[in-house]
Amino acid sequence: MNEVSEQKVMLRRELRARLRTIDAAELLRAGEGLRERLVQQSEWLAARTVMLFASMPEEPDLWPLAERALAEGRRLVLPRYDRDAGVYGVAEVRDLTRDVQVGSFGIREPVSTCAVWSLNQLDLVLVPGLGFDREGHRLGRGKGFYDRMLSSRRGTACGVAMDWQILPAIPVEPHDQHVDCIVTPSRWLAVTRRS
Repeated sequence: MNEVSEQKVMLRRELRARLRTIDAAELLRAGEGLRERLVQQSEWLAARTVMLFASMPEEPDLWPLAERALAEGRRLVLPRYDRDAGVYGVAEVRDLTRDVQVGSFGIREPVSTCAVWSLNQLDLVLVPGLGFDREGHRLGRGKGFYDRMLSSRRGTACGVAMDWQILPAIPVEPHDQHVDCIVTPSRWLAVTRRS
């Protein structure tokens, strides 16, 4: 393991410990704030195709955005795990009752009959993470699923975080993918990259 990988492991440990201290009321408020802030942004308003993710129990709930996206006539896709390949892809969801099931890792995902999409067809991709920095670097959970997915995206990748998850710096490796903007309950952050 190289030095950057070790830094990421230690930072993940620290951020996971912090996540375990967040109570349900704080998560509820964070979810409401995130959703309210996101739907006011031009990136959401202009997006015809949106990828959301089903939040894990320790993450703010974004699921009402799935209902809103469909009600507003947007095409909605969600990540779906391919057990055979060991990677995530994305598939379109048209009906949240019929087209979604609890899948791998206990996370809601599209059923097998949902049409597969390519990430280069999406306008807006919402991305979870344990931490982000202002340059758009992201610290994921360590399996590389989102880095592999984001490597083929075309549209805007938007990190989703609580305010305290915006860090001064995230250690990065060559395979790490960045986000273009970050939404928190209180802020919309356009990414500033150093040249």
